[in-house]
Amino acid sequence: MLNTLILQLRRFRRNAEGALTVEFVILAPLLLWLFAAIYTYFDAFRQQTVNLKAAYTISDLISRETAELNETYIDSMLEMNKLLVRSNSSLSLRVSVVRWDEDDDRYYLDWSKVRGTALDVWTDATISEVEDNLPTMPDQERVILVETRNQMEPAFNIGLPAMELDNFVFTRPRFAPLVYFEGVTISSSGHNDTVGGDVVD
Repeated sequence: MLNTLILQLRRFRRNAEGALTVEFVILAPLLLWLFAAIYTYFDAFRQQTVNLKAAYTISDLISRETAELNETYIDSMLEMNKLLVRSNSSLSLRVSVVRWDEDDDRYYLDWSKVRGTALDVWTDATISEVEDNLPTMPDQERVILVETRNQMEPAFNIGLPAMELDNFVFTRPRFAPLVYFEGVTISSSGHNDTVGGDVVD
């Protein structure tokens, strides 16, 4: 009786039937989680890149404007941003024109416009909060500052939290000394485009 039991146990130990199925059942959850994690991280980097490119596109478009901008123009920039990003999450946009004053050793705002709820309008009093991120400029030089904020929800729940995708992009006006906005009076001069009294092309 004991010998028969031992033989049965030895036969069971050598039997490999169903081993592949058991291994698959053990490893399948790990493999599925790994595929989900790879896709989620890839999608997060893709969304970050798309948001950054969209901000650069808006900044470049505004930098080429020679006509006065208005509220409808800013609305259209937000709609274009949504189209470029292709995201269902809420999107906020802030467009500002920032001027450097060498005598006062500080930045000033020509104008600032916001679309969405996640960002506030910059003012002369608050623009100093981001002065470390702004470029070094000659006196009375201006840059167009475009900021976007978009919330990214991970494609799968793998432990990656929802993230705010923030972009901070600035561009110098290309074809005009500055970018005007309807109803906003800009009193100071434009680019510092003179050296020794001669106009610099």
